[in-house]
Amino acid sequence: MSDTADRLKRREQVVATADLPGVPAGTPGRVLQEVGITWYRYFVAFDNGVELGSIDRSALRRPGDPVPG
Repeated sequence: MSDTADRLKRREQVVATADLPGVPAGTPGRVLQEVGITWYRYFVAFDNGVELGSIDRSALRRPGDPVPG
C-alpha cells in the first residue's frame, strides 16, 4: 500500500492497536488532526473521553483492517 493510501484523514474512524496512556488497545476513536511532512502523526479523540496527540500510524488502524497478530 502506498504511503498516501495508508494516511488517515481528519474525522476518519480508527481503533488503537496498542495500549496508549489512558487508552487500552482496541478502543475506537476519531482522527481530529493529522500533522507532518515526512512522518505523519495524529491527534485522536477516543470514545473513552481521552484525547491524545502525536500518535504514530502504527498505533492506529481502520475498523475494517485486520487486527495485528
